[in-house]
Amino acid sequence: MINFKTKGFYYKLYTWFPIMFLFISVLNEFDFNYLNLRYFSFNFPFILIFYFTIKDVKNFDYSLVFLSGLVNDTVTGLPLGISSLSYILICIATSYIRNITIRPNPIKDWFYFLFVISLINSINYSVLTLFFSFDLILVSYLINTLFTFFFYIIFYSIFKYYMKGLND
Repeated sequence: MINFKTKGFYYKLYTWFPIMFLFISVLNEFDFNYLNLRYFSFNFPFILIFYFTIKDVKNFDYSLVFLSGLVNDTVTGLPLGISSLSYILICIATSYIRNITIRPNPIKDWFYFLFVISLINSINYSVLTLFFSFDLILVSYLINTLFTFFFYIIFYSIFKYYMKGLND
């Protein structure tokens, strides 16, 4: 593997890759409707934010995470601040678990992730239906939570490889 520390610009670009990828993912807002998969969706920004805040990546700034939530709300048409609140709540939960954990364990993090995204999706659902009178389907939130939970472990291994390259 290339030693990025001797390459100044490329190393900085490599360290800022997670936050750039977060902005690309909220701007893209991809879905799988063209594949005729009716009940398939997952929230990639939740996975990205959870992993990189629990690993305490120094360039993963919370203000940029908040800003990406505002961008996501603008792209998806949600009331401004809903996604930002969700993203910041993930940052708060992961900073808490990072500070109380003595020995990190991917399986414990995975189930803690399920708890966090379930809580955040329930808060989103409640706020959007009670205060903004959105007609949302609860089953789609449940499916989104389950697929996001299952995809976390896959992206965990990919991001682990990225972190290995960052730390070498």
